[in-house]
Amino acid sequence: MYDKFSNFVQDKKHICVIQAENPDGDSLGSALALEEALADKEISLYCPVDIPKYMRYFEGWSRVDIEFPYKADAFIIVDTASSTLISKLLDDAAIRNCLYSAPVLVIDHHETAPDLDFDHEEIIETESSCCVLLYRIFKDQKIDINAQCAEDLLYGILSDTLGLTSQSSSSADYRASADLIDLGAKVAEMEERRRDYMKKSARILDYKADLIKRVEYHLDGRLATVLIPFEDIQEYSDEYNPNVLILEELRLVEGVEVAVAIKTYPDGKLTGKIRTSKPIADQLAGYFGGGGHPYAAGFRIYEEYAATLPEIVGATMKLLDQLPTED
Repeated sequence: MYDKFSNFVQDKKHICVIQAENPDGDSLGSALALEEALADKEISLYCPVDIPKYMRYFEGWSRVDIEFPYKADAFIIVDTASSTLISKLLDDAAIRNCLYSAPVLVIDHHETAPDLDFDHEEIIETESSCCVLLYRIFKDQKIDINAQCAEDLLYGILSDTLGLTSQSSSSADYRASADLIDLGAKVAEMEERRRDYMKKSARILDYKADLIKRVEYHLDGRLATVLIPFEDIQEYSDEYNPNVLILEELRLVEGVEVAVAIKTYPDGKLTGKIRTSKPIADQLAGYFGGGGHPYAAGFRIYEEYAATLPEIVGATMKLLDQLPTED
């Protein structure tokens, strides 16, 4: 079923695994799992930004480099098929030349249609996580999943499904997780490391209180938004992602069905992270050229915040109004 994967890697000597510019637990778990599964190859792990501190509970995170391995003879892009999310690579002429001239395989689980304009092969299936898709690929192709690979895959699955509690979680995710535990993933040790790294300093707790005070409510409380300016990103994001601090809190507010955290950057870029209790997140992101899952999505545009906020409110109202009425 997944012969495309084995055919792609079989004659390659040096493969670079690429994560997008917004690394998360699923993309990091995918990259590290591929490194384990392809242990007979030379593997480079690349991400255009440093792995944030709050994700460093993954064993092996330090092997992810921000220096691009130009000598690689093939590339695997994980957890995205969006040109927007690898724009830093495509804006660099030397890196872009590598992607346009070498074999590329894209492995992704998002529903959003790919828009990469260079030649590539792809394995794209709508799943809860890229790691569960890789698990299926490895099992189908009889690729050994050692204990470390099992741990990387399991943590990626747990990360993207909020510990198997998100709306995208399925019984297949539970079965895959059970198998990965049988293969050696030690959940208690993993969770202990994660909790250590997720601890907040007093100043981060103070910052969270400040973010909560900034929250704005729209559409009679059905939409909650919060602005995260570049100064905050500079000061806090390496220690703790502001999105992680606030988005789940917003979803717990009574009446809130859509939560959007908006970051602004000095080059005019604006990014939005969306979490919803209704299956419209991907559609809302789609209004701005983004995508993702029905309950979790994101977008990146170049527009002023003052102009974007009314557009978010209008698009959210339209999507909520289109939902079938509950009896």
